[in-house]
Amino acid sequence: MNLSGYRKWAGALLCVVLAGPLLSACSSNADDLNAYIAEVQARPPEPIPPIPPVKTYTPYVYEGQTGRDPFRPSTSEGNDDARVAATGSGPQPNFDRPKEYLEQYELDTLAMVGTFAMGESEWALVRDPDGVVHRVAVGNYIGRNHGKITLIEETQLELSELITDGLGGWLVREASMAVESG
Repeated sequence: MNLSGYRKWAGALLCVVLAGPLLSACSSNADDLNAYIAEVQARPPEPIPPIPPVKTYTPYVYEGQTGRDPFRPSTSEGNDDARVAATGSGPQPNFDRPKEYLEQYELDTLAMVGTFAMGESEWALVRDPDGVVHRVAVGNYIGRNHGKITLIEETQLELSELITDGLGGWLVREASMAVESG
């Protein structure tokens, strides 16, 4: 037998000799695992919640000429109490005042992240979609619907928005923003 054949034979023998103890280590005492499996299998099964009832679909029946035109804006948005006639005697946004920075964002894209107070002054911290946190106080405007902050509490801020009623007038809609959890 030449030297290279002897090396191959010795290498194979060495692998077999070393594999024996390694394989025996894999089959070490697994009593704790078997006991845990037996305990889990002995537990009574938890009841499966019943399947919720299937909701039947009720198709919408279009009323043709007697119903509201689906392609025109709704005039029922907002509180009926705050509805004003198109005469302009009700609430009106001030278009002459300079816009504040947070008025460029929709209200649902802003997030309240906290509050702080110093003396008698109270502020809310509002994060914009770019991740920048802004300090706002009562009287500041946020959102695209002329939202004016009316109250700042520890867990939320409240504001009044002016939205168009579709008839040339404006409606007051109350909104709030709670502190973002997490």
